Amino acid sequence: MTVLPDDGLELAGEFPDVPHEQWQRLVAGVLRKSGKDVEGAEAEEALSTALEDGLRTRPLYTAHDSAPEPGLPGFAPFVRGGRPEGNTLGGWDVRQRHTVADGEPVLADLENGVTSLWLGVGDSGIPVPELGRVLDGVYLDLVSVVLDAGSDTEPAARELLRLYQERGVARDAARGNLGADPLGHQARSGQRGDFAPAAGLARQCAEEYPGLRALTVDALPYHEAGGSAAQELGCSLATAVAYLRELTGAGLSVEQACAQLEFRYAATADQFLTIAKLRAARRLWARVAEVCGAPRAGAQLQHVVTSPVMMTRRDPWVNMLRTTIATLAAGAGGADAVTVLPFDHALGLPDAFARRIARNTSTILIEESHLSRVIDPAGGSWYVERLTDELAHAGWEFFQRIERLGGMAAALRSGDLAQDLADTWQARSGRLAKRREPVTGVSEFPHLAEKPVVRDPAPEPPSGGLPRVRRDEAYEELRARSDAHLAATGSRPRIFLAALGPAAAHTARLTFASNLFQAGGIEPVTEGTFEESGAAEAVLCSSDAVYEEQAEATAGALKAAGASHVFLAGRPGDHAGVDSYVFAGCDAVAVLSATLDRMGVS
Repeated sequence: MTVLPDDGLELAGEFPDVPHEQWQRLVAGVLRKSGKDVEGAEAEEALSTALEDGLRTRPLYTAHDSAPEPGLPGFAPFVRGGRPEGNTLGGWDVRQRHTVADGEPVLADLENGVTSLWLGVGDSGIPVPELGRVLDGVYLDLVSVVLDAGSDTEPAARELLRLYQERGVARDAARGNLGADPLGHQARSGQRGDFAPAAGLARQCAEEYPGLRALTVDALPYHEAGGSAAQELGCSLATAVAYLRELTGAGLSVEQACAQLEFRYAATADQFLTIAKLRAARRLWARVAEVCGAPRAGAQLQHVVTSPVMMTRRDPWVNMLRTTIATLAAGAGGADAVTVLPFDHALGLPDAFARRIARNTSTILIEESHLSRVIDPAGGSWYVERLTDELAHAGWEFFQRIERLGGMAAALRSGDLAQDLADTWQARSGRLAKRREPVTGVSEFPHLAEKPVVRDPAPEPPSGGLPRVRRDEAYEELRARSDAHLAATGSRPRIFLAALGPAAAHTARLTFASNLFQAGGIEPVTEGTFEESGAAEAVLCSSDAVYEEQAEATAGALKAAGASHVFLAGRPGDHAGVDSYVFAGCDAVAVLSATLDRMGVS
């Protein structure tokens, strides 16, 4: 409906309505100039982007792209937020993770903007007896504490409860989560745990500690194993349903059981997908609560962590940009608490600078960008609403698959879930290898001369269950081979880039080839002659027209000068003397690995 201003001026009144088909014809005309002869809906489809889970992002959304009514914040289906006020009163809970028995960085965080603590305790972090020392000086009646203790959950929880009592914290003032997550620990370690301790903690929290939750539904193990957004949603839903069954079987009501759960999701640099995932997660959990007869208990409490999978070890400074976008998406998506991993997370223990940047990321978005002033700022966007709906359906389908396998525990034991996640990661690895999914500073625009960032080693995380993957892993292996060669010989493996014709002809492909080979730790040489370069292989770089005139002769000259292998930067063709071709969409990892093999770089 168009609402006219008081003076009756209709701003769009003199402009004719433009049908969707007219826009499609214009798109078809543009595509025709690039060699694609498509019309109508096919023209629009040509601009669409394939996502995981069989979803596609279209280039244009309109009011005709319907999605279910999202409701209002604080009301089922909670798509727009679990609380009526959202995060408008003070922003989201800024929650930082600590895994070392040192209270100094804990206090530094709390004194500079952090509002809650996420503590890794036990074998993979702070020893349980040291928990009191780490929390020395912390006002436990003001600061929420969330535990992540794996197999040590029960003793860690008992120690925290003892500290509350010892320090005179009123039971109704204690806030946080005891972190019991038997299925998450099974996914991490491969060890099947007993649910009885978690049930006991849940009963105690329900009866004595109204501000404490006992269980975490952690979807990070599945995200870190290479799972898609829908698989992450489906796994979290299946885990939560399993916990509901156990808790109600232990005597809690559905409402009490729901109140004992906190959900943990990953936020990636894919801004809109993250926003839609968090909105879809709330909608799905609301549906479960409704089916269980407790629709008012369906408001999901969300703890969102910037994705470990996206963090890179090379050029780690770029991680600050990734985590900023991910944090923005988490806030816009309605997260209740957000943990920003420090930019050096993949390298070991963060230093003080990294922790400061991490906590200030949330502070800037809340205090300076005012991101939390509006509840669900993406709500109403035709794109976001449609993506939320599609992702919710895909997540529900994966949840149903897990249920058909016998539930979450059975899916983990059988290996079926691990295989599903592995299949998804294999497909994504192919896109990473072909640079269809670029990683800035790693597969695109790498910096070979960067000074390595060195950190003290972090505690070893639980292992033995699902793998932990990273987007940079294939390229990291190639760069490590180059580093070893540098350490052994004093120089990196080199490749000579032969620029043919004027700069206008060769610059684009010269830049492409330079980026490609640096991604594998191979130093490009563009100055001087091949003989002076110290390289054993070469790449021809120019336009197709110049290749027709000069490629064969230049390839022959390079072979005569000692080049053992000659590449051509461009689509495969028939050029005598050229051994192989590199082009956009080629398997960069395979090309680089084979090149290092030929150069004797082990």
